[in-house]
Amino acid sequence: MTPELTVLALAGLLQALQFAAFSVAANLQVGPRVAMGPRDDPPRLTGTAGRLQRAMNNHFEGLILFTLAVVVVTLGGQSGSVTATCAWIYLLARIAYVPAYVFGWVPWRSAIWAVGFAATTVMILAALI
Repeated sequence: MTPELTVLALAGLLQALQFAAFSVAANLQVGPRVAMGPRDDPPRLTGTAGRLQRAMNNHFEGLILFTLAVVVVTLGGQSGSVTATCAWIYLLARIAYVPAYVFGWVPWRSAIWAVGFAATTVMILAALI
């Protein structure tokens, strides 16, 4: 398995952890009756639950582009030290992004996001060279 695929698998596990953290926080906020209900009118989550939800959704969005980068690098046979380093930078940035979002680290949350986005973009560019 390429290093990029390994990091993609770990990013998937990170997403699962984010989903679990969000689910616990959301259930604590809205209570079991709402959590187990049909949610025809979804509750607006605030505080930690809302931030965990937004961080999780942001990672879903980032995973789309990162997965594309990993597929292009791997299937194109372009895996190398640059793409592997970028993949690890992406994962570390996504790990750091969660507490940055939850605790409202301004402007660091945006800077951390930009590092992960840049690493993903460099992976795609490296695959084209």
